[in-house]
Amino acid sequence: MKRTIGLALALTAAVAGGCKKKDKDAGAGAGTAAGTAAGTGSAAGTGTGTGAGTGTAAPAIDAAAAPATLPHYMDGLATPESVLYDAANDRYLVSNINGTPFAADDNGFISELSPDGQTKKLKFIDGAAADVTLNAPKGMAIVGGTLYVADISVVRQFDLATGAAKGEIKVDGAAFLNDVAATADGGVVVTDTSVDEKFASLGNDAIYKIGADGKVSTVIKDKALGGPNGVSVAADGTLWVVSFSSGEIAAVDAKGVKQPGQKLPKGQLDGIEALAGGDYLVSSWEGGAVYRGKPGGEWKPVAENLKAPADIGVDSKRGWLLIPLFTENMVHSAAIAP
Repeated sequence: MKRTIGLALALTAAVAGGCKKKDKDAGAGAGTAAGTAAGTGSAAGTGTGTGAGTGTAAPAIDAAAAPATLPHYMDGLATPESVLYDAANDRYLVSNINGTPFAADDNGFISELSPDGQTKKLKFIDGAAADVTLNAPKGMAIVGGTLYVADISVVRQFDLATGAAKGEIKVDGAAFLNDVAATADGGVVVTDTSVDEKFASLGNDAIYKIGADGKVSTVIKDKALGGPNGVSVAADGTLWVVSFSSGEIAAVDAKGVKQPGQKLPKGQLDGIEALAGGDYLVSSWEGGAVYRGKPGGEWKPVAENLKAPADIGVDSKRGWLLIPLFTENMVHSAAIAP
């Protein structure tokens, strides 16, 4: 735990030093080279099982659609935390904290990228706009025509087509809302890592449900969650959650009970994505890698030598793994097998 806190403190200092004021352009604060993110990785076995991700079976991957050279994105990204593939519009949405993940500074933004390597709109949703509040955006999910975004203690809603603000949902008692995943009944679940500004645990680790009616309920509140970060919803409603502090992947059943977890090869887990066939992809800060495997089975790296890989996404049309590198201000991509 001391190692985790020490890393987090150093990280906070680094991102705070680069934080922009609301009335200034986020600019090209990247200041890093694409060479700092290494390799496209190698694919592990596919196996069998039940898919997950958005409350239904995970989409299959068309690896044949991937070109020999995959795109990487650096232009103006600022502390990118999450990448979401918007399949209906064939684009990538990237949440940019643009500073410390705790600050209510209203300078966060969401970028719109295209699979051909172009930045379509750096600030598709911009906290600096008069009619938008966006502080430290993290995980995202799409339900119908609405984009849900975790932002410290609220979940914000935006029009998926225009980026216009549609409202916000306050999660009482939440301290560090992190990842969001859609559920089959038109709602979302959101994790609360429950840490303070020194990344010390507050002990209120939780997963909340926001129904289609906007009402908030508690799925589970249990310190045993170990700093819950990424979350994925399986077709049967089971939640699979990965934790930053404990380094585990664990299931939370329909009754809101955490099942025994499994340690991955390295800890400080962040994002989780489901693949068809029952495999999952999980990013690890400690390992500097993204692992692929099944809960209870073997986990193998599919991308390595990464600095601060955060909340990953999957372009299921092309078979690409999309990795936001939190401290490097870039999005790295790697090919994955079907």
